[in-house]
Amino acid sequence: MTWLDELVAGARQDAELRQEAKPLFVVREEAGRLPAPRDVLSLWTGPDVAVICEVKRASPSKGRLADIPAPARLAAEYAQGGASAISVLTEGRRFQGSLADLAAVRGAVGIPVLRKDFIVSSYQLWEARACGADMVLLIVAALSDEHLAELYRLTTDLGMTALVEVHNEEEAARAAALGARIIGVNARDLKTLEVDRGTFARVAPLLPESALKVAESGVRGPEDVSAYAAAGADAVLVGEAAVTGKDTALTVAGLVAAGRGGRGGR
Repeated sequence: MTWLDELVAGARQDAELRQEAKPLFVVREEAGRLPAPRDVLSLWTGPDVAVICEVKRASPSKGRLADIPAPARLAAEYAQGGASAISVLTEGRRFQGSLADLAAVRGAVGIPVLRKDFIVSSYQLWEARACGADMVLLIVAALSDEHLAELYRLTTDLGMTALVEVHNEEEAARAAALGARIIGVNARDLKTLEVDRGTFARVAPLLPESALKVAESGVRGPEDVSAYAAAGADAVLVGEAAVTGKDTALTVAGLVAAGRGGRGGR
């Protein structure tokens, strides 16, 4: 069993347990009481590379990264530093996240919020909306084409935006065929957990020109933001470097500065 297999299996089991405790009709009622999601595509139209910062306590590859006793405060510091969106890990087994983290972040900031998890069911999408998510992560490697299309349609129907994640050329073709409007290229192989920062430069040229391209993983500092921008990234997703920085807002501001004007001419 690969890391991805383990994470997907755990996410499916945990979602089933949550659904037993809180039926779908209750979650749908909660979602229906919320304002409409933010239109991410209209917000990311400027010349700068968008910086997405992550609320991430731990990872399978690095173990514990940060305590994060107050996700809302961290999110506010990200926004203060100029982040364009905030990604919240809600997977509990290996990333030590929760839906409570997502709800807390949503209540603290006005910028778009992404639920980052191993989403395999429609229930998880309704959960995301009920907690105020504007975006959700859909991992191509974890889903069949039919299942991916089904979840993508529901995401759109709920008014949210899907960040469709790929890792290689074959998955890039699947995301393109889906018609995904935001595609993330993850430099981390979810089967081995190894990072190859050259992945984005190889895969991005195969993606539709109309799609916004997000470079995921491997951002250690401003130099990596600049490198990804030069390779065609419209946005970068930053996890470890953001949560481990000594001065959060200053760290984020440095990343944002590196991406300023990075989309110019594209």
